[in-house]
Amino acid sequence: MAASQDVHVRICNQEIVKFDLEVKALIQDIRDCSGPLSALTELNTKVKEKFQQLRHRIQELEQSAKEQDKESEKQVLLQEVENHKKQMLSNQTSWRKANLTCKIAIDNLEKAQLLQGGDLLRQRKTTKESLAQTSSAITESLMGISRMMSQQVQQSEEAMQTLANSSRTILDANEEFKSMSGTIQLGRKLITKYNRRELTDKLLIFLALALFLATVLYIVKKRLFPF
Repeated sequence: MAASQDVHVRICNQEIVKFDLEVKALIQDIRDCSGPLSALTELNTKVKEKFQQLRHRIQELEQSAKEQDKESEKQVLLQEVENHKKQMLSNQTSWRKANLTCKIAIDNLEKAQLLQGGDLLRQRKTTKESLAQTSSAITESLMGISRMMSQQVQQSEEAMQTLANSSRTILDANEEFKSMSGTIQLGRKLITKYNRRELTDKLLIFLALALFLATVLYIVKKRLFPF
């Protein structure tokens, strides 16, 4: 029976130390908590659970101390119980202080956020105005680009029209050159034909003249030399 009590006491002490350390860690988390309140509430719920478990184990240890057969062992365990209770009270005090510190920090943070909210509203207003100005400038720029493109298109159309007119002029000139070339070739043929006829005429005249001279000489010869 004594051995069983010793094991139970040892287990109670180990779990009391474990719960005490867990409570201290949660209290430190509360000190470091910067909000929101829901996070603080969740941490406090965990602390309450750990305190209940710690209190339950301390009560078990106290009951085990009262059941000890030896007065000396009983007093030793009761002293440990008293120390654990004092430590638990100290943790509860630290818990309340940590909550107060955390709530003050959250309040200050909320105030700062409200002030920043006003600054953000002003910044948003300024940003909207800047965006409106930028949008207007972009619109003007796009309109200017559109006008320039329209002018370029019109100039391109005029250039195309000029090229078309030039092409028609070149085609007309080419047709005229072809017509002139035909006329020149015809004139060349006529000139060649005329030159040939002139040569034939000259030859005929020469032959007629020779025949005439021969006839004259023959008549003269007959007159001068009848025999």
